Amino acid sequence: MSEPVPDRPEHDTEPKRRRTGETRLGLVRRARRIMRALADAYPDAHCELNFETPLQLTVATILSAQCTDKRVNEVTPGLFARYPTAADYAGADRTELEELIRPTGFYRNKANSLLGLGAALVERHDGEVPATLPELVKLPGIGRKTANVILGNAFDVPGLTVDTHFGRLVRRWGWTTEEDPVKVESAVGELIPRSEWTMLSHRVIFHGRRVCHSRKPACGACLLAKDCPSYGTGPTDPGTAAELVSGSEADRLLELAGVTTGSTTDPATDERAGEPAARESAG
Repeated sequence: MSEPVPDRPEHDTEPKRRRTGETRLGLVRRARRIMRALADAYPDAHCELNFETPLQLTVATILSAQCTDKRVNEVTPGLFARYPTAADYAGADRTELEELIRPTGFYRNKANSLLGLGAALVERHDGEVPATLPELVKLPGIGRKTANVILGNAFDVPGLTVDTHFGRLVRRWGWTTEEDPVKVESAVGELIPRSEWTMLSHRVIFHGRRVCHSRKPACGACLLAKDCPSYGTGPTDPGTAAELVSGSEADRLLELAGVTTGSTTDPATDERAGEPAARESAG
């Protein structure tokens, strides 16, 4: 059975660039086309932090603030071995803990969060990470974004993880103009079925890291070109754009975008008709 189409919110937050010629229904349909295209492009998208337990994921997510997942994954094996339980973090020696997490940056603040997290879990939750949003956001070092990462990946509770990549891409796609992460989460949640939220988050983040870069998106080699109102923000020449696509999936992403080495075909052009493809649907 198809998902119901959400009604337009009373407050008008729709981006101007998508209003011309696109109804609310058109926006919903375009958003879900992008969702399906991302599912085809990144079927194996996942949380790129390594973990085995909810506590490990919680700790890793706290450490990932202003730090790459790769660096966090280099630090956490030793950290997890040294502190396997919440009680271990609660009773940790601050100097030792800070030294272990120093490579992730902001290590003093992060140590405060981990010490406080361990104590709070022991005192309030018998040492276990809770599985609800209201309980998670009351814990030290955990905001709504971190809580959604934990819920979606440790407990299979759908959630939208609005990090910098996610917010940037959904604004480029014209899904919302909101900057506040909570408002972005609400706006996207009205467009996409709840069951898809966690995987959509992974796939948007994957796409942001591999194709839709912040400063120079690979517009000319993007499989979403026909549905993106921001097409042209980056280079549209397929050959130039192809050089910007990164990651182990690069060859497959280029193939899905219809781009080959030396290609001169614009992915935002309908090859069959030879006319620019419509980037906005009127429903």
